[in-house]
Amino acid sequence: MFIAQAFFDLENTNQELKSDLKYLHLDISGNRKAVVIYVPIRLRKAFRKIHSRLVRELEKKFSGKDVMFVATRRIVRPPKKGSTIQRPHNRTLTSVHESMLEDVAYPAEIVGKRTRYHVDALMEPRS
Repeated sequence: MFIAQAFFDLENTNQELKSDLKYLHLDISGNRKAVVIYVPIRLRKAFRKIHSRLVRELEKKFSGKDVMFVATRRIVRPPKKGSTIQRPHNRTLTSVHESMLEDVAYPAEIVGKRTRYHVDALMEPRS
């Protein structure tokens, strides 16, 4: 509830953010050293516009905690054999994990990734 109250306070006090926060809704998971705020995928671009100001204001309110915005994405299982339905690439496990990593490191860009293969052919991604 603290985070929802903080958003409400920001909307009422900060006139710059008021118009941007007006239509945004979010899901919150807290009680950790970092605050992860799950944003609906369709509202991700709207949050990106005000990301830096919003993170700065929220980190002031929650001193000692990092604030991160992550878009909610869905992983769809692979289609069964003989099925003509194809799943979109953005709903594969690998794509969702890469997108979440980009969301966590948002202001910066990820320039390199390494994939390590074990002797028994299991893949272990490194970032």
